[in-house]
Amino acid sequence: MKKYMMLFVAGILFVACKKEDKVTEAVADIQVNVKIERFDKLFYESKPEDLTQLKSDFPFFFPPGNPDTVWTNKLNNPLLKELYGEVKKKYPDNAAFENDLEDLFKRIQFYYPEYKTPKVITLISEVDTDAKAIYADSLVLLSLDTYLGKDHRYYEGFPKYQRQGFEPSQMLPDLVSSFSLGKIAPPTDRTLLAQMVYFGKELYLKDMLLPDATDAAKIEYTEEQIKWCKENEAEMWRYFIENKVLFDTDTKLMQRFISVGPYSKFYLEIDAESPGRVGQWLGWQIVKSYMKNNDVKLQEMMALGAKTIFDNSKYKPKK
Repeated sequence: MKKYMMLFVAGILFVACKKEDKVTEAVADIQVNVKIERFDKLFYESKPEDLTQLKSDFPFFFPPGNPDTVWTNKLNNPLLKELYGEVKKKYPDNAAFENDLEDLFKRIQFYYPEYKTPKVITLISEVDTDAKAIYADSLVLLSLDTYLGKDHRYYEGFPKYQRQGFEPSQMLPDLVSSFSLGKIAPPTDRTLLAQMVYFGKELYLKDMLLPDATDAAKIEYTEEQIKWCKENEAEMWRYFIENKVLFDTDTKLMQRFISVGPYSKFYLEIDAESPGRVGQWLGWQIVKSYMKNNDVKLQEMMALGAKTIFDNSKYKPKK
């Protein structure tokens, strides 16, 4: 029996690999022309007399009603000049992300043919964590000052669990999170399961669009946190089932298992070791199981309800 089970699993892996090979070949044939404009350099290496041209070329960065002194003060601000210096040191050119962006845009056009290659503009957002990477149809904005590395001195004031998001490896996953907005059907109810599957879909989209990224980067975990989730998957699932929380609508469950935080709240000894957002991670496993056991296209799955996906996922953690 064990021998047949091993052969069955090997067969599934073989089919999955062949399918990915076909996708990779198709993606390689897609032509994209990535244009990157370094607004961070253009602005912080400009002179006051250059502002008129910059405002003409990048009007969306210069809201009307602000006098030019707002911008000249930024140019002369020693802290912002130092911040730009750190960005320039970390990203002297586009080599760290240009090829990755090209691969991402190819995959986006494979799965979403209606999307054309956007223009990419890099900038400094003064470490605005709400605007790290933005995908807005024909325009991509990347705030390079939010990807200097988790141990950079500029991030010392942020809690440890949040600093993981400042790693350069988070740039593309953050961009896919932004791209996913409007691509995933919103939850139709307030259950924990609906939230789990929603974020599971977002993470699965990263699987498809960023095949070379690590699972840790996709969910903004450390490798140790990914290992913890895998080792405790069955125990977490048993807790969810025994406590009947999947179809519960208590908003506190979202805070305990979905929202960003230093750890998840089972109210057990494992809390201190657990990463935050384990509900998202479990939702990811449910979606992956659904896609493995059902012949459904990516965009079709994104439109399905959480219960449909869960009921047909055949999800069962290994003990």
